[in-house]
Amino acid sequence: MEEAPTPRAQWLRGVLDMCLLALMAEAPVYGYEMTVRLAEAGLDVADGSIYPALARLRKRELVEVERRSGDGGPARTYYSPSEAGLQMLRSWGRDWNDFATSIGSIISRTTREES
Repeated sequence: MEEAPTPRAQWLRGVLDMCLLALMAEAPVYGYEMTVRLAEAGLDVADGSIYPALARLRKRELVEVERRSGDGGPARTYYSPSEAGLQMLRSWGRDWNDFATSIGSIISRTTREES
C-alpha cells in the first residue's frame, strides 16, 4: 500500500517551481546542486522531482540553460532564470506572500484561542 504524501510534501509540490527559480536567481545552478540547497533549507526533494520541474520551466521559457564542462567529470547543465522567469518569480513571490499572510492569519487565530 502506497503511503499518502505528507501535507509538507504536497505544499512543496505546489511551490517547487518558484523555489527553483529563486535558487537560480541567486546564481546559475545545476540540478543536483538545487536538491542539496533545498535540503539545506529543510526541504527534502528527490532528484526525480527536480528534473521534471526544470523541464516545465524550460518549456515555459522561464529558464536559460548553459552547458559547462565539469572539473574532470561530465559537463553539467546550469540553469538561470530568463527575464520572463524573473518577472514570474516576482509575481509568484507577491502571490505567495499574500497567501502565506492569509493562512498565517487564520492559523494564528486558532492557536491563540487554544492558548
